Amino acid sequence: MICVLQFQSFYLVQQKIIMSDWRKMSKDELELQYSPSRWSPRMSADDVIKAHVAALKSGTEKARAVTQTLIDVPYGEGDREKLDVYLPCSSSPDLALVIYFHGGYWQFLSKDESGFLAPPLVQKGVVVVAVGYSTAPTGNMDLMVSQVRRSVASVIQQYSHISGLYLCGHSAGAHLAAMVLSTDWSEYGISPQIKGAVLVSGVYDLLPILSTYVNEPLKMNEEVALRNSPSHFLSQLKVSSASCDIIVAVAQHDSPEFRKQSEEYFKGLECAGLTVSFEDVPDTDHFSIIERLVDEHYRLTQLLLKMMGKS
Repeated sequence: MICVLQFQSFYLVQQKIIMSDWRKMSKDELELQYSPSRWSPRMSADDVIKAHVAALKSGTEKARAVTQTLIDVPYGEGDREKLDVYLPCSSSPDLALVIYFHGGYWQFLSKDESGFLAPPLVQKGVVVVAVGYSTAPTGNMDLMVSQVRRSVASVIQQYSHISGLYLCGHSAGAHLAAMVLSTDWSEYGISPQIKGAVLVSGVYDLLPILSTYVNEPLKMNEEVALRNSPSHFLSQLKVSSASCDIIVAVAQHDSPEFRKQSEEYFKGLECAGLTVSFEDVPDTDHFSIIERLVDEHYRLTQLLLKMMGKS
């Protein structure tokens, strides 16, 4: 009981610190902080987004050319409720499976650009699943969180023979992966054993973005933002993901607010007693930090493989 009270006290203090900082910012300041493309030292904001989309598309085209694939596997009845599956050649009974949730600020990109990370994993005997979900304005935050949770339940039912289930998400996808980790699975009639998660440059508290351009297509109010903020469910996550090995990663050239989101979420997970490590990835921005997963020698690729015992 003392431990729980200490954690709650620590977490409330942390939340007050976070709130006092971003609530003092003007709308323009918040929009700058939550505009990742404006912080890249490589190129202009518009150019870095164009380059990012091109890199993901090119990487996914390569992945589909060099791996066995199952495209548009349904996990629900919605148009976007589909999966792309990248399969290794071997039929080993000891198959690890990585589920990837794409970024795009919950409003662009799709599973069709999300297979880029598959080749270095598939060649090590890992199944990679890219998840589609209904981005805004078609989908809202509640729907997207429900969809990714249902996608995981569907994968577990379809691949019951896998040796380990792992999650990976970037930006908005890291947020969605963190929401998966905080799921009350009793509502789904399953008990998934998620062994690891790599959360890359995510947003874990949605309140700061309510007044920014990011929320215009999402149309969240404070109640919706609170119930979909992973940082507000740390005690529940301790129960549902106690045995999960979590990596919280952030780019050197992410904005200060993005970096603080990752740092504070890491501290909260650590205080909750979870197995978690923090990776501050040098020489990367918000986009290159995930693009480089195509490289088998890249730090995060190696950490993901090591987590699965495949390095």
